[in-house]
Amino acid sequence: MTTVAPAGTGVAGVEATARVTAVPDGRGGTRLPVLESGGPLALRRTRGTGAYARVTVVGAMSAPLGGDRLAVEAEVRGGAALAVDSAAATVALPGRGGPPARYDVRLTVGADADLRWLPEPLISARGSDLRMTTRVELAASARLVLREEQILGRYGEESGTLTTRLTVLRAGRPLLDQELSYGPGAPGGWDGGSVLGGHRATGQLLVVHPDFEHEPPETRLLGDNAVLTALAGPAVLVTAVATDALRLRRVLDGALQTFG
Repeated sequence: MTTVAPAGTGVAGVEATARVTAVPDGRGGTRLPVLESGGPLALRRTRGTGAYARVTVVGAMSAPLGGDRLAVEAEVRGGAALAVDSAAATVALPGRGGPPARYDVRLTVGADADLRWLPEPLISARGSDLRMTTRVELAASARLVLREEQILGRYGEESGTLTTRLTVLRAGRPLLDQELSYGPGAPGGWDGGSVLGGHRATGQLLVVHPDFEHEPPETRLLGDNAVLTALAGPAVLVTAVATDALRLRRVLDGALQTFG
């Protein structure tokens, strides 16, 4: 369902939700009984590997714009395996006034289920204002690989305003809860030496695996601008900054290969 706010409301935006549900197919694979696109978010089943079903998010129109309220919901039920990526970067663009755009991602992963959430970067274009939240609920035996990348401004331009929040619960208990803000209106110092140090690409890779309870990776630096941190739970978080999207991806991909 997609709705456009009527004229005179002060909100010139689109409201839309895309949904996917993954379940075991009984033959060692995964099927998708729910695959619903919404507004500018088109979900397409693409070629998976092994037990994984794969879904690619395709942008059907320019979004998110100011005033848009977009959401993606993914549920991976017990024993299923789902990989989600995107066909291109998401670009947050200025709207015609009104409130900031919102983009909410809600992920649920059941017992012995596996989710790989690997979208392309989010680009915060000059003049845009986006609030993005990602909330993940994991069963105790669930596995997760989640990548987030933010590019602050297109080539040669300043960043828009971007606030992101990532909340992860495992077996109902908090595993990670962090909020980041960049661009005009963000708390002072966001671009200083203690945060980005002038870099314009930033990202993180979160890996949750029950095996880490017994053999947690050691916290360590990954080059000059990245760090791998073992969390207080069966998880590791890789945080990195870089001068551009290509260098950022190389760091995060290198870390991901370490975990398979």
